[in-house]
Amino acid sequence: MFRMANLVLVRHGQSQWNLENRFTGWVDVPLTETGRGEARKAGRLIRALNIRFQTAYTSVLSRAQETLQLMLAEIRQEQLPVVKDQALNERHYGDLQGLDKAETAKKFGESQVQIWRRSYDVAPPGGESLKDTAARTIPYFESKILPDLKAGKNVLVSAHGNSLRSIVMALDQLTKEQVLALEIGTGVPIVYEIAPDGSVLSKKTLT
Repeated sequence: MFRMANLVLVRHGQSQWNLENRFTGWVDVPLTETGRGEARKAGRLIRALNIRFQTAYTSVLSRAQETLQLMLAEIRQEQLPVVKDQALNERHYGDLQGLDKAETAKKFGESQVQIWRRSYDVAPPGGESLKDTAARTIPYFESKILPDLKAGKNVLVSAHGNSLRSIVMALDQLTKEQVLALEIGTGVPIVYEIAPDGSVLSKKTLT
């Protein structure tokens, strides 16, 4: 029997270092009140879809976990099983973590910082490129999340800008040039309908 599944991807709400324009990466920074509001709004948008989820995935970072819990409260599915894994963490920014982005541009030069931020395969000192992030995120998606979707389970994922860019790159079959132009907003649900063979039937963004 043909059974479509729903995959909903949400980047966490605004964090304190998003607000302060700092490189965050794997540093465990909390949500702001604005970020909590974004998470609740995302939950309300998802609730309107009337999807009953079977499982949720998130990173080991609290900003993604809190976003997930706020969304689950809004959709009244607080008892949903949640899998937490480092594979879904944000890109690791290495020596740039905690630095103000404007100050970093003064220190290293604007063009160098732009290369670290916007190239596909050039990593900042001690950190990951987007290619490195995709190398852990996509295999995790394919081995853990995709089998749930193929089995007809509805899945909610609360993660980060770059880990989600990697997943979207795989689902939308984007080139490395195309993914560099992809922006994923905080607290904006992306909804995919997935066929039993894992192919994408449809995609929409909720605003």
